[in-house]
Amino acid sequence: MNNFFERRYVIAGIFITIILILLGRLYYIQVVDGRYLLYANNNVIRKVIQYPARGPILDRNGEIMVQNEPVYDIMVIPKQVKPFDTVEFCKLLGIDKEGFDKRFAKAKRYSPYRASVFEKQLSAQLYASFQERLSEFQGFYPQQRPIRTYPDSSAAQFLGYIGEVSDRAIERSNGYYSPGDYIGITGVEKAYEKELRGQRGVKNFMVNSRNVRQGLYADGEYDTVAVAGERLVSSLDMRIQKLGEKLMQNKVGSIVAIEPSTGEILCFVSSPTYDPNMLVGRERSANYNRLYKDPYKPFFIRPLQAYYPPGSSFKPLSALVALQEGVITPQTTYYCPGYYVSGNRRIACFHGEQHGLVDLSKAVAESCNGYFFMVFDKLMNAHGAKNTAPSFTDWRQKVQQFGLGERLDIDMPAEASGNLPTAKYYDKKYHKGGWRSSTIISVAIGQGELDATPLQLANIEATIANRGFYYKPHLIKAIGEKKIIKDEYKVRNYVGVDSQYFKPVIDGMQSVVDYGTASGSKIPGIIMCGKTGTAQTAHGEDNSVFVAFAPRDHPKIAIAVVVEHAGQGARWAAPIASFMIEKYLRDSITKRPSGIFPQYYMDANLLPPLKVKTPAKPAAVILKKADADSVKRSNLKSASTHPDKKKRVEKLTAMLPIIKEDE
Repeated sequence: MNNFFERRYVIAGIFITIILILLGRLYYIQVVDGRYLLYANNNVIRKVIQYPARGPILDRNGEIMVQNEPVYDIMVIPKQVKPFDTVEFCKLLGIDKEGFDKRFAKAKRYSPYRASVFEKQLSAQLYASFQERLSEFQGFYPQQRPIRTYPDSSAAQFLGYIGEVSDRAIERSNGYYSPGDYIGITGVEKAYEKELRGQRGVKNFMVNSRNVRQGLYADGEYDTVAVAGERLVSSLDMRIQKLGEKLMQNKVGSIVAIEPSTGEILCFVSSPTYDPNMLVGRERSANYNRLYKDPYKPFFIRPLQAYYPPGSSFKPLSALVALQEGVITPQTTYYCPGYYVSGNRRIACFHGEQHGLVDLSKAVAESCNGYFFMVFDKLMNAHGAKNTAPSFTDWRQKVQQFGLGERLDIDMPAEASGNLPTAKYYDKKYHKGGWRSSTIISVAIGQGELDATPLQLANIEATIANRGFYYKPHLIKAIGEKKIIKDEYKVRNYVGVDSQYFKPVIDGMQSVVDYGTASGSKIPGIIMCGKTGTAQTAHGEDNSVFVAFAPRDHPKIAIAVVVEHAGQGARWAAPIASFMIEKYLRDSITKRPSGIFPQYYMDANLLPPLKVKTPAKPAAVILKKADADSVKRSNLKSASTHPDKKKRVEKLTAMLPIIKEDE
């Protein structure tokens, strides 16, 4: 009897222990471990992200530059997938079996229980045929999202592009982004990501065992509404943006135009460019790789990142600094015999041209190198030849106030600072005390180590147009309905030159167009002030440079044009700038006395030839042929010693005659 009671307590203890274990396991499953709850919910509840429409971008006149169109991602929850006809599935999506296996393996690695993107960006037409058979593929469901579309296929480098978010960006977003989301990668899309992306929403649907929706979960009580991104109004004028891209097609270079009274960028051309529609849709990856490998680098944002010697376009700035410092006056003259003597160096003017007696305005108009060498020498030797370094540092600080040698803080990523050399740089190059003004005299005419971006060149023209100040250049003039403009873009940045000194410089710039090197680009009825530049390069033809603003009084546009390896500034850059200016001011282009017309420049192909590497023959083959024939051996040796020196002959002739340009 006692044994019976003892066994009873043992059996009861065993049952109680089992019950406690089961209860503990149940608690663990339902409370501690969320996998089972997640799996259960995924069986009956489908959370569908409601991606907001990304904010549209308009030009200054309200023309749509970028908007959205719907596409569909196919999502998968690997644990819910049941056997199905993969061949038919692949056929519907336009993928192969190998691609299917890779995508499914990636989804399983991410999570067997959570949804992830299986196939991206199905068009509405492709999705329609897939949707009819969706119920056959348990575990797969559609996710609608908007993607970008570009009606005019223009301004690619300005707008930038969006792409799938990286792991690093997901970590930094504090939970906002998830794998498969899209984010701005370059351009305005990146700079204004927070304003453009909006706020995502969620809809919870009940689904049956065949993955067919049965209605909203809890009547939508737990749903949230997507909020569309803000609309951006850019400062670009698509009339001249599209014209600029046509004028620069089949050329390497840039056009930047600025409204002097606001700092708003009117035109932002980087050439060669590309159709931004290539970087959306299912062919995005292939198109990206092709553009990335393009030897002409269409992804390179030349207005902000390309470095160019300003050439003679720098001379008006140099004159303004000298006037402010008092080393010259507007009446200061210089006799140009066709060369300039600096120290023990004799430097010829451009092509040895003799300008005779020139004052400041005439020196600008005729682009006399000797006059500006003289000005630079005066500035550098103002405190004696032994104090060149401190004099140069002082000169550099004054030039820097015009925005050279530093970023202008445009509202766009990846801006470069250009290059404005320092005294320390020359100390290192020539050793301390081992250089004088004659050593670095080329800087006086915008050559040597001096480099600027097209944006900086245009900004200098805006400063001269304003007679001594500039507004920070910017690309967005309004955000949302409130038309918010950042305070930093409303501040005048003075460059430290009194307004009285600008008149003689501007007189000279007007003369450049009225009867000087850019006279062939004169616009009937519009006073344009400009400066041609023929900037020397290390390889190939010189760069064609032209900077200008118009009209002279109350200027509405300042512009910089650079055409790489195109020769004189008057031949290519000046005509292109004149067409752009007239189009902006009049919305038309009139016939010029010089006979130039836009179509000629649009059709011209100035792309530099590509260097094609010919694979060398194996040495054994060459030796075998040489041993067999002594004549061939001699020919082989001759060919290796004197390579073919023939270059591509460019038969195209510019409409403008060659004008002697003292640059």
